[in-house]
Amino acid sequence: MAAFLVAVQGAESTGKTTLCAQLAACLQRKGVSAVVVPETLRDFCDREGRTPREDEQAALAAAHHARIETAAASPDAQVVIADTSSLTIAVYSEVVFGDRSLYGQALERQQRFDLNLLTALDLPWVEDGFVRDGPHVREPVDALLRSALSSIDAGYSLVHGSGEARLRAALAIVEHGLQLHRHGRVPQTWQWRCPDCDEPRCERHLFKGLPGWPGD
Repeated sequence: MAAFLVAVQGAESTGKTTLCAQLAACLQRKGVSAVVVPETLRDFCDREGRTPREDEQAALAAAHHARIETAAASPDAQVVIADTSSLTIAVYSEVVFGDRSLYGQALERQQRFDLNLLTALDLPWVEDGFVRDGPHVREPVDALLRSALSSIDAGYSLVHGSGEARLRAALAIVEHGLQLHRHGRVPQTWQWRCPDCDEPRCERHLFKGLPGWPGD
């Protein structure tokens, strides 16, 4: 059976990298072969000591997706957890450089994933040197990710809470999706509707008042 592909998306300083590692560790303890594909952008920044230029973005997006495909092709991998995807790079290219040219290929690649986890903005922003742009970009990035996923009808599940609560929420979603995947069904991820809907499960109602939630 093909590997179950999970993309962990979100604005900066929302715990993506930590969550990826925790999810893989939990699944491995349960006997599931899970691998994490590290964020290629982070590796680039650590290696070069700077953030990428505009002309380097497309190559980074391609390299990251190639790493994901390589992991997915491994016969031993049951679950592949990607620390972001090409879509994240496309979003930041728009935010930082005003360049929307990477969306087409990024959205095509995004359809390879079986499950999209979106990390909520309820964690405090933490300084991380030159790699991060600042707390002011979190809401725009979050909004662009949602819009892009919605444009291809890709459902996404919001992960909120801190510490163990955040991990438990994400793990429950992944395990449910994996069960559906094993039975040949497409995971039915929870999908945001609109800011003003009256759906009681809508995140606007569930998470209203949480620190960092838009509108607070």
